[in-house]
Amino acid sequence: MLSLPPLSLYVHIPWCIQKCPYCDFNSHKLNGSIPEDAYIGRLLDDLRADLDWVQGRNIESIFIGGGTPSVMSAAAIQRLMDGIRSQLTLTRDCEVTLEANPGTFETEKFSDFVKAGITRLSIGVQSLQQHQLQALGRIHDPAQARAAAAHAAQLPLTSFNLDLMHGLPDQTLAQALDDLRQVIALDPPHISWYQLTIEPNTLFASKPPELPDDDTLWDIYQQGHQLLEAAGYRQYEVSAYAKPGHQSRHNRNYWQFGDYLGIGCGAHSKVTLAEQNRILRCEKVKHPQGYLDLTRALRYQLNDVVPDERYFEFFMNQLRLLEPISKRHFELTTGLKATDASKKLATAVDKQWLTETDSEWQLTPSGHRFLNSVLETLL
Repeated sequence: MLSLPPLSLYVHIPWCIQKCPYCDFNSHKLNGSIPEDAYIGRLLDDLRADLDWVQGRNIESIFIGGGTPSVMSAAAIQRLMDGIRSQLTLTRDCEVTLEANPGTFETEKFSDFVKAGITRLSIGVQSLQQHQLQALGRIHDPAQARAAAAHAAQLPLTSFNLDLMHGLPDQTLAQALDDLRQVIALDPPHISWYQLTIEPNTLFASKPPELPDDDTLWDIYQQGHQLLEAAGYRQYEVSAYAKPGHQSRHNRNYWQFGDYLGIGCGAHSKVTLAEQNRILRCEKVKHPQGYLDLTRALRYQLNDVVPDERYFEFFMNQLRLLEPISKRHFELTTGLKATDASKKLATAVDKQWLTETDSEWQLTPSGHRFLNSVLETLL
């Protein structure tokens, strides 16, 4: 029997000052001014249309992503947050994250974002080496990144995150570790440290740069992991490290197969309708112009996650977290039997990618390295 999981809200802001060559997100280079009033109004209409899916729940977390949400004015973010609070009930300690670039223009607005209700900033540093920032198409420099982190540390936020990439074009082990040491020295409560991958339909896909070989990538990961652990950061997800009490609640809800409403162009939702034994996935109109067209319906696609698909969907998310997986949690969030899941996972257990007890499954270090192979056993 399905039960209602926690509920989060994702808000998509699609515009960037410049499109990065590695980015495959639904982001669009800014040409001219942002239609802030029209877009915020449409976001709130979008939310209003999805209110039936709330089903009496409070919102545990909000994530304003993009694109680059920090290109919006503080007044627009204030109107957005006021509109959200008028339609939804937020928990007393609701985590409200806004993605931001470390450029001077955005950093100057951090204080006003906090006044609007932002409790957590996620700042896209990506590298602290100028030549790498240029290769990645970033518009900030290392000094601006350090200044943004220092400013965030002085604000009355509950937490903030720095994004850092590794496995960059022609990057050596020494360079990757130096980047990581510099970010650790900035002392953020949370670090998202992830490997650059070449995604389809990006500039890098059409003109691939020379990336480090697999042996170098593995050395970067192992030695970087040791640096982070020694500095007091604990890995709780494949690419996320946090000091105690600073894990991202919003991202954890994704990985734990929780529910989330997605508003904004191209935003995705996942919603449980327990009494109907249904799990829905929804995608909104992708292009900003189409999204702002008042003659169009906002929901582009609405699909049921049928029971046979829920095994893969659940474990694809949950196995990103390094903690044990409760069988009871699996049953409540999928409506399926843990015994049936165990049969599908038997090969992964035999290969020692997973361990299993009466109450939980646990990914092993070998399973962590061969995560895709673990998931393939569910197909």
